[in-house]
Amino acid sequence: MPVHSRRLFLRQLSTGLLAAPLLSMRAAGPNDRINLACIGLGIQGFNDLAAALQHPNVQLVAACDLYTGHLERAREVYGTDLFLTRDYREILARPDVDAVIVATPDHWHDTITIAALDAGKHVYCEKPLVQQLDEGRAVLDAAARNPGVLIVGSQRVSSILTEQAREIYRRGDLGQLVLVETFNDRFSALGAWQYSIPRDASPETIDWETFLKDTPDLPFDAKRFFRWRNYQAYGTGVAGDLFVHLFSASHRILDSLGPERIFSTGGLRYWKDGRDVPDVFVASCDYGEQAGHPAFNMQLRVNFVDGGGGGSRTRFVGTEGSLDVTGNQLTLRRKTLPAAPGYGGWDTYTTFPQATREQFESWYNTEYPPLPPNVVGPDEWTYRSPEGYSDHVHHFGNWFEAIRNGGKVVEDGAFGFRAAAPSLAANLSYFERRVVDWDPKAMTLRG
Repeated sequence: MPVHSRRLFLRQLSTGLLAAPLLSMRAAGPNDRINLACIGLGIQGFNDLAAALQHPNVQLVAACDLYTGHLERAREVYGTDLFLTRDYREILARPDVDAVIVATPDHWHDTITIAALDAGKHVYCEKPLVQQLDEGRAVLDAAARNPGVLIVGSQRVSSILTEQAREIYRRGDLGQLVLVETFNDRFSALGAWQYSIPRDASPETIDWETFLKDTPDLPFDAKRFFRWRNYQAYGTGVAGDLFVHLFSASHRILDSLGPERIFSTGGLRYWKDGRDVPDVFVASCDYGEQAGHPAFNMQLRVNFVDGGGGGSRTRFVGTEGSLDVTGNQLTLRRKTLPAAPGYGGWDTYTTFPQATREQFESWYNTEYPPLPPNVVGPDEWTYRSPEGYSDHVHHFGNWFEAIRNGGKVVEDGAFGFRAAAPSLAANLSYFERRVVDWDPKAMTLRG
């Protein structure tokens, strides 16, 4: 951003003076090139570009970041013709930009997404869609009043593994769902957000005032800029970074709008490096009956002190089997709960006198005669994604297809907010030490 004080910026923002000019959207035909811009060139910004640019007829024409080094790296990777700026408004004002990736720190997501939609752009906003629960409605309203296609960047929603799991669930292979158990653990400093800080980080190479946005004034701090996920002011902690992936994939598989009650706990157990968010985080969620689906519970965990080496898994537990979904495979295990109670083993039957046991056996065999075997398929079945498959590339393909052909995306604003909201509610529960009641249909807090 040009040399404005942050207070002037906030006054202008509040009076609408920073709104980008409303531009007419250039229609994209089925074979037309899509001119892409990226706002935010950190880890995820470069990852997003690597996935997006694998698609034909997509060209990067502009990029924005607050650190000069990120802009220099973009020029090294994508060429000297690239338009580069520190001011995202200059990106939105360009008529040659059709679509933008918003890969900034979380506290900028809502502002830039709304401005981009109002400027007539298609938007790929990284998860979580918003940083605060009360920001969601404004983003959804912006998406509703504009023709641009908004997709949220939780790529697991587009994964072929997710679609396979969805088919298995809808077919009834699990019986009645009763529990979802999911975790995403990490055992490395980089996994715990201890990202590298360049030696040239300074107020000369970083627009610190713009980064702060509407957060408290602080002197320049390179750790806060490059390791922003560690701080409530700019990020959303483990919930916004990782819970949101777990929620979004599960909601797609189950066709769920989200939980009604969220309670979380945890603590800062190891990474006491100045961060103010927990490194061990656990949440329990109650899902009520929705669209004919029975109620169930969901448990989520993130652990940055995992001595086992880390990893991620989601397990769907039903009355007739379980389904494990990991990074590149899923495994269905069939095990139907018996209709008859059985007897023996750890049972009061073993404490009966012999005559009473014989009497019980005779009654049981009459009451519960043996059933013929019910062959429904193998007891265990595993599916692996193809070699080289990328759900990240697939997710961008869904967005580009919708832009060109007027279709719908798998993760629109409402879906993305319904995945972000319980993640943010988990933060609210943790910091306020209370159960949070949420209305997943109306997308509002209850009470």
